[in-house]
Amino acid sequence: MAALSHVLPLLSPAASASVRYVPYGRRAGLLRCAAAAGQAGFFTRMGRLIKEKAKSDVEKLFSGFSKTRENLSVVDELLTYWNLVDTDRVLDELEEALLVSDFGPKISFRIVDTLREEIRDGKLKSGAEIKDALKRCILELLTSKGGNSELQLGFRKPAVIMIVGVNGGGKTTSLGKLAYRFKNEGAKVLMAAGDTFRAAARDQLEVWAERTGSEIVIDNDKKAKPPAVLSQAVKRGNREGYDLVLCDTSGRLHTNYGLMEELVSCKKVLAKALPGAPNEILLVLDGTTGLNMLQQAREFNDVVGVTGFILTKLDGTARGGCVVSVVNELGIPVKFIGVGEGMEDLQPFDAEAFVEAIFP
Repeated sequence: MAALSHVLPLLSPAASASVRYVPYGRRAGLLRCAAAAGQAGFFTRMGRLIKEKAKSDVEKLFSGFSKTRENLSVVDELLTYWNLVDTDRVLDELEEALLVSDFGPKISFRIVDTLREEIRDGKLKSGAEIKDALKRCILELLTSKGGNSELQLGFRKPAVIMIVGVNGGGKTTSLGKLAYRFKNEGAKVLMAAGDTFRAAARDQLEVWAERTGSEIVIDNDKKAKPPAVLSQAVKRGNREGYDLVLCDTSGRLHTNYGLMEELVSCKKVLAKALPGAPNEILLVLDGTTGLNMLQQAREFNDVVGVTGFILTKLDGTARGGCVVSVVNELGIPVKFIGVGEGMEDLQPFDAEAFVEAIFP
C-alpha cells in the first residue's frame, strides 16, 4: 500500500478505503491490455467509418460503372419480353453479354447453367425473377469466395499496409488516395517512398503527402534500397506514435524474378521492424486489362501472399465483370475499387452495391 501513499491524500476517505493495490507487474500488464484494446477499437472504428462513408457515396460507384452497365443493358432487353419458349435463345445471349463484360467463361457458364436449371424447375417464372436470380448468383460468388472486404489492421499501432503492383497500374496514386481517406477520419499517417528506382515516383508521393497532410520517409541520398526505406519508416511510425504506415514499392512485371524476390525482402524487413507487419499486402490491378490481370494476381500472390486487391480505372472500361473473375479465381477479397480521378474516387468495395451498380 506504501506504493500508493503519494496518491491517497488526493482521494476522499471513502475513495481511499476502496483503493485496491495491484502489484506493479500486473498493473503493467493491465495497462498494456487496455492500450491494445484501445488501439484495436480505433482500427475497428476507422474501418467502419470508411465503409459507412462508401455506402453514402453510392452515386460515385454508380457513375463509375456506367460503361459496364451499358454493356449489360441488353439483360433488360432480353428479359422484358421473355417467355418459356425463348429460354435457350435468351440465355445464350445473356451468356454472351456476361462474357463481353469480362466475367470470364467459367463464371458465365456457371451462372447461365444455374438460371437454366431454376427455370426448368419452375422456380423462375418471369423476366424480373430471372434478373433477380442473376444478381443473386453474382453476389453469392463475391461473398462466398471473397471473404472479408474490410481492411484487417490488427490490434496495435502503427498498422502497416504494403502496396504492390506493376508499373502503370495506379499504385502510387492509390496509396495517396488511401492516405486521404484515413486522414479524413483523423488518423496520423506516415508514407514510405519505397519505389527508389523511379525518381518520379518519389516526387509523386511527396506531392500526395503534401496534399493529404501526411508525413513521408524518403531516400535522401538516393542510394538506399527499398527494404531499407520501408524499415526506417516503420521504425519511425512505431517510435513517433503513427496510426498507419503506407508503404509504396517499385512497380515490376510479375515475370521479373529478381524484382519479385525483392518484394519478399521488403516483407521480411517490415516484420523484423515491427512483429506482425505488414497487416495488409494490397495488389493494385488495372481494371482496363480485364481478365489479363489474373496471371499477374496469381504471380504476386505466390510470391508475397496478397491479402486484398485494389482494382483501378474501372470507370474507363466496360470490363467490370473482371471484379467477379479475380475474386472467384483466387479467393482473395477486393478491398477498394477506383471509379474516377478524384481524391475520393477510391471506394471501399461493397459487393451488394457493386452488383446494383453494374445492372441497369
